[in-house]
Amino acid sequence: MLKFLNQCSRGRGAWLLLALTAFALEMVALWFQHVMMLKPCVLCIYERCALFGVMGAGLVGAIAPKSPLRYGAIALWLYSAGKGLQLAWEHTMIQLHPSPFQTCDFAASFPSWLPLDKWLPQVFVATGDCAVRQWEFLTLEMPQWLVGIFAAYLVVALLVLIAQPFKPKNAICLVGKSKTATLGVAVFNVCALSPWERVGVRASGRTNKKPASAGFLLCAVWVIQYVVFPVPHL
Repeated sequence: MLKFLNQCSRGRGAWLLLALTAFALEMVALWFQHVMMLKPCVLCIYERCALFGVMGAGLVGAIAPKSPLRYGAIALWLYSAGKGLQLAWEHTMIQLHPSPFQTCDFAASFPSWLPLDKWLPQVFVATGDCAVRQWEFLTLEMPQWLVGIFAAYLVVALLVLIAQPFKPKNAICLVGKSKTATLGVAVFNVCALSPWERVGVRASGRTNKKPASAGFLLCAVWVIQYVVFPVPHL
């Protein structure tokens, strides 16, 4: 598994997938705020910043995944996930054990050279109270879900870091022509190869000379066609 994670960390697809998951969570947060009209608190804003850090790590790692730049991306990933876990845990404790001696600030504090609350107030201005429970799913409050999410990010980041000394596994991307291809093959195709590697096509019984970016595009088209917008059988 560590060899596979090392191989994934050397391909753009895995880093873009990391950025995509963080971006999706940010969109969910904005949906809660501007559509469901939930008021974000100061800790919510800081947790958003941690998610932006994870997304930034994915984008940095995607620039040159085979270069030492990926170590900087891993460091940013570890810091953002660890900080987000700390903030989500603190937020959870405030909601589970409310106390007048344990409260959050009234406004988010940003450095003078990065006033995010003034640049993007729709995203970074806090209007709620940290102790107020506004939403839950499966008996878990929003900060409790974030504890699990940031913990998952942190565990995966640690595994990727530990995997770096191991020799990367030589994985082959398989892009089948059948419509019954599994989503696992698509995700494997996105993760395992870098844009400079070649794609082996088993369905045709020959090796395709196209770059791996073509395989990534085929996987994206497959996911959109058969997962996001499935065509019903007539």
